[in-house]
Amino acid sequence: MSVGIVMLVHTALGRAEQVARHWAAANCPIVIHVDKNVPRKTYNAFVSRLSDLPDVAFSKRFRCEWGTFGIVAATQSASELMLSRFAQVRHVYLASGSCLPLRPVNELIDYLTERPQTDFIESATTTDVPWTVGGLEAERFTLRFPFSWKRQRLLFDRYVALQRLLRVKRRVPGGLTPHMGSQWWCLTRQTLSAVLQDPAREEYDRYFRRVWIPDESYFQTLARQYAITIESRSLTLSKFDFQGKPHIFYDDHLQLLRRSDCFVARKIWPHANRLYDAFLTDAAGAMKKTEPNPGKIDRIFAKAVERRTRGRAGLYMQSRHPREDWENGVTAAPYSMFQGFAELFENFEPWLARTTGARVHGHLFAPDGAHFGGGQKAMNGALSDSATLRDYNPHGFLTNLIWNTRGERQCFQFGPGDNQVINWRVAKDPNAQISVISGAWAVPLFRSNANFMDLRKLAAQLQKTESEHLDVLRSTWVKARVRVWTMAEFIEAPMEPLQTILDEIGPNTSHRLAEVPRMVDLTGFGQFLQNLKNQGMHPYLMGDFPVEQGDIVNTNEKPRKPYLVR
Repeated sequence: MSVGIVMLVHTALGRAEQVARHWAAANCPIVIHVDKNVPRKTYNAFVSRLSDLPDVAFSKRFRCEWGTFGIVAATQSASELMLSRFAQVRHVYLASGSCLPLRPVNELIDYLTERPQTDFIESATTTDVPWTVGGLEAERFTLRFPFSWKRQRLLFDRYVALQRLLRVKRRVPGGLTPHMGSQWWCLTRQTLSAVLQDPAREEYDRYFRRVWIPDESYFQTLARQYAITIESRSLTLSKFDFQGKPHIFYDDHLQLLRRSDCFVARKIWPHANRLYDAFLTDAAGAMKKTEPNPGKIDRIFAKAVERRTRGRAGLYMQSRHPREDWENGVTAAPYSMFQGFAELFENFEPWLARTTGARVHGHLFAPDGAHFGGGQKAMNGALSDSATLRDYNPHGFLTNLIWNTRGERQCFQFGPGDNQVINWRVAKDPNAQISVISGAWAVPLFRSNANFMDLRKLAAQLQKTESEHLDVLRSTWVKARVRVWTMAEFIEAPMEPLQTILDEIGPNTSHRLAEVPRMVDLTGFGQFLQNLKNQGMHPYLMGDFPVEQGDIVNTNEKPRKPYLVR
């Protein structure tokens, strides 16, 4: 009982020679097909180097181009030579020059000896498993493909479009149900010889010559006609990315390949010296006997694909810049935005920093620049406080700040006088916690002692801006955690709202209000609002704020609940 190896080689002939000698050392007959695109001189040197191995043969050469019948013809030719020259072979294992045995070859031989009538070939109909990525499924069997997808892409696409227009539908040879699967199979002599010696082979070959990527369907379809037992899986570990391209294994995949328990893996990078040394020369490091289970590493590949396609939350790379609303997380970590608190409380920023341990900034989007916490001029990631640099890409400024300070909660102040470009970005960010005391922007105006007519004009402008921001926060598209109080509601009993905010910033830490920030003196504020009304400007965002309320703050009365926007 023996296993014969058919190798399809087109590049890295030195590595192919190394692997061939490894197969031969286990007394496996080998038939090698070398792509006709390989220069004759290189081919002859390769044959000469392997001439010392008695059970190595070379088959007739074909030009093998991806997606064409040449690969099938090369496999047919090499398989016919294998069956005719090596009568002791009972299983034929199809491999490529970039395949690498992961387990001792004798384990593969023993495994197949225990399953003398089992064919290992991935074989499923297109309706069962939609494998095709960005290509054709059922149409690959019903249309004709005389042009190369790689070299003649324009002709390929136009001819497909023409056939669709003319409603061309090829007839599948009688009795066949097209199947697809991995090119890399291991078939019994009985099944393989039946496929190659089928009386209708000429008809089948003529049909599959115009099928797209026939190496993934020819043997997968015909094996169903003759196999006694089919295991619809490949013994070769071969993974593909989201674009349908094969994964290439490098030296740092050593432990990953060991975990797969597979007999063979492809594609191996030709310069992965550590892999070739470990699996071809390190017998002591061979994996234990167990059932091949490539599914064990599927989870890792799935994570790799997700990382490649979606990136990391809050990290935007030039090669993977997200489309709007398709990003994998707007920012990298939770953060808080406060509006109106620094205006209503004295020293609110240092108080919040002491109470929560968070990094508390001033107005990051102020017109004159970013007011970083502690008066810093630059932050992690070389973020400058320059308003010009910040406003070149305000969204990027915020996401970079959160990304570069991961592990430390960031809090910043915001108001209607700041750059409003980020309103929607923050509102649609699940990581954002937004707390707003509407109308508090009027407090600095009240305390400024400036010309009243100028204050009236500025108050109208600020109220309009904040009203538009509140409309954003009430949108059904909002994903941030939003709490809004009118100023009148908040000052009736500020303790409960402050405690709620602290609990949200640190849900796993008890932040009891042992120290309370001092509220600014609002004596006369109610009259200030009345004066604005008297001048024709109606300040409605503060809520119901009577003239006499300005100097009354009752911390014991139960406050009205703020409305919560999700």
